[in-house]
Amino acid sequence: QVQLLESGGGLVQAGGSLRLSCAASGPPSSLNVMGWFRQAPGKQRELVAAIGSGGSTSYADSAKGRFTISRVYAKNLMYLKMNSLKPEDTAVYYCSARRGGRLAKDEAEYDSWGQGTQVTVSS
Repeated sequence: QVQLLESGGGLVQAGGSLRLSCAASGPPSSLNVMGWFRQAPGKQRELVAAIGSGGSTSYADSAKGRFTISRVYAKNLMYLKMNSLKPEDTAVYYCSARRGGRLAKDEAEYDSWGQGTQVTVSS
């Protein structure tokens, strides 16, 4: 069974930075692709970034150039470094994992989820 635990959220001023962490446990076959999603109040959950077992990455347009996703495979850790944060980045950020190898964008294609961590960016 996969367990995902996020940490690192908080309150930051616009222009600031945060690093989110996700600690994963479970069979490696269930952690083939891992991703960060976010959900703002009144909005649908959306993919921020995903990373595959081989290091390939995919980013939402809103994250390109500002966010960096990474993994430490030996320790089952995943990170999201967020720079130049904007108030519109305010959301609950979720760690996710899927067995399939494609860097899927649809949340329905992800099998496991963490509880989420709140990120609030003040203007």
